[in-house]
Amino acid sequence: MKVILDQDKCVASGQCVVAAGDVFDQDDDGIAVLLDPTPPSDRAEDVEQAAAVCPALAIRIQS
Repeated sequence: MKVILDQDKCVASGQCVVAAGDVFDQDDDGIAVLLDPTPPSDRAEDVEQAAAVCPALAIRIQS
């Protein structure tokens, strides 16, 4: 799994951090930061949830 985050699209909702806080964080402005672009497979469900709840559709997952 490879995670791609388009920070330019991010609207700073923080939903990705709630869903997968070990993969995503937020900077001082609330913009999402990708901590782990290749998370372990046991985190796949949380990362997929993060992508699904992102209101800006800023997260893409490649397998």
